[in-house]
Amino acid sequence: MPLMGSLYIGVSGLQTSQNALNTTAHNISNTDTKGYVRQQILQSTAAYNTIKTDYHAVSNQQIGLGVVYSKTRQVRDVFLDATYRRESGRSSFYEVSADALGEIENLLDEMNGETFQESIQDLWTSVQEMAKDPSSAVTQGLFIERCSEFLARSQSVYQGLCDYQLSLNETVKKNTNRINDIAEQIKVLNDEIRMIEISNTKEFGISFERANDLRDTRNALIDELSTYGNISYEEDVDCTVWIQFEGEDLVRREVAYSLGLYEDPKTGFYTPFWEKNAKATIDPQTGERRYSAEEVEKAKVYDLNRVISSDLNTDIGALKSALLARGDHKSDYTDLMEDRYDYEISQSVCMNVMAEFDQLVHGIATSVNDVIAKAAYEAKQINPSSTYLMDTDGNPIQVFKKIASDGYSATTTPPTWNALTGQASNFNPELVGTYDPITGEVTGYQVESLYTTTNMQINVDLLRQPTKLGFVKIDGQVDFVTMESLKSAFEAEEMTLNPNVKKKSSFVDYYGDLVSQVANSGSVYKSIIDSQEKTVMATSNAREQVIGVSQDEEMTFMIKFQNAYNASSRYINVVDDMLEHIINTLAV
Repeated sequence: MPLMGSLYIGVSGLQTSQNALNTTAHNISNTDTKGYVRQQILQSTAAYNTIKTDYHAVSNQQIGLGVVYSKTRQVRDVFLDATYRRESGRSSFYEVSADALGEIENLLDEMNGETFQESIQDLWTSVQEMAKDPSSAVTQGLFIERCSEFLARSQSVYQGLCDYQLSLNETVKKNTNRINDIAEQIKVLNDEIRMIEISNTKEFGISFERANDLRDTRNALIDELSTYGNISYEEDVDCTVWIQFEGEDLVRREVAYSLGLYEDPKTGFYTPFWEKNAKATIDPQTGERRYSAEEVEKAKVYDLNRVISSDLNTDIGALKSALLARGDHKSDYTDLMEDRYDYEISQSVCMNVMAEFDQLVHGIATSVNDVIAKAAYEAKQINPSSTYLMDTDGNPIQVFKKIASDGYSATTTPPTWNALTGQASNFNPELVGTYDPITGEVTGYQVESLYTTTNMQINVDLLRQPTKLGFVKIDGQVDFVTMESLKSAFEAEEMTLNPNVKKKSSFVDYYGDLVSQVANSGSVYKSIIDSQEKTVMATSNAREQVIGVSQDEEMTFMIKFQNAYNASSRYINVVDDMLEHIINTLAV
């Protein structure tokens, strides 16, 4: 090779070593940068100069021109990335559930410094005291006072559960908006990365410049997105990442699809849905896009009736967990009907506890009223003119009265009747009406306002004058029998927390069983979280060994590239000395 041409070899070494040193310095300076991925120089041989083509020889006569910088690549492991993101999403799912159970346990176990269990125990104690002397004005007054305290604390606890549902509802809104923000940012990064890498593609399809720092930002966003739901992703040939969220396209080339939020007009609860899959109507006055409940139902992001299972990967994502924990309505004891429980509320932490709690309040209230009503009707059978335990309207005295109505009120939405099963889809235990087999409609339907925690109050007349109870019959006898019936109602072990629980409890023990169930469920979730954290940590550590920067390793590379730079420099000096000798000594 001519000496002048030999200079190309030295220059290529200088340039490549300089690029390698710059990359190494970049790695070291970003050692503690969150989300930074170690970069690595790739080198290749420069194009050869062909001096002579000899078809009879093994190879042509060629002269090399040294080394060239090929590209700077990120060092990643796609399998570790996928595992880390899946397990992070699963960990987030159970963290939300465990946090919800912890909040609910606090609500149940502590109320203004006094446990709700005390109000039940106080009520039970007042019943026992009144059973000793039913005719005493003191014990009757104490009983009504304890009933009032019990109902007031019940409504406070239930309201706390409702408030926590609203808190979870805001979490759903915040998470959905964050998902949209991430999708938009990834779309912008896709455009920037494509512009840099595609516009700098060499003749043979090799990108000279890599937007590695932008790729780090994009990968960090994908990591965060994986905590909100089950994602899948793939990088296209043009450096664009396509992302699917819960099986639907979220980012596709230059488009970021938005998740909409439908606010239920009755509950105020948000439902995430795919705007691209729902037909919208334009408000003529505001120009806003509006979606009907029917369109939202078809385009919902999640089917919350699916069984939660790690095998099916249905236990991934903080958004789904928040939706499940919140539920879709404020539940009451009617949701514990055996044909509704598993399908509607069993997987919702809030709805499950609200229904079980309401069942206790409903059970105590109706049992007290039923015992008094039974005694009043029995006295009426013996003596039709009896006013024993009757109010001024001739009805049995009710300690717990409904707020909404004492009788029946028409519903506004007719139920949908299934001709095959003979049942209404929005089943209500108090539903009455006639079914038309030709039209499939239910007519004459009415439902009774239920004795629920929020639909009860203490009888105002009894609050003013507890002695209206009396418990002294017309013949002057003290009614110990009714008091024993009331005691038996509190002691009878006839209640189960839900249709899937076999253990029966009394009113006195029921609440303790409810708190224990919440605590046990929380403990189970805590064990799952501990296991998940170990899995995530192990995966993260394995990933860091690949993508993380080791200062010792980088210093080794720096010494290597520095020596290579010095070697190239000395090579050029030698060539320069040779040229100087030839020119000055031999040139004549």
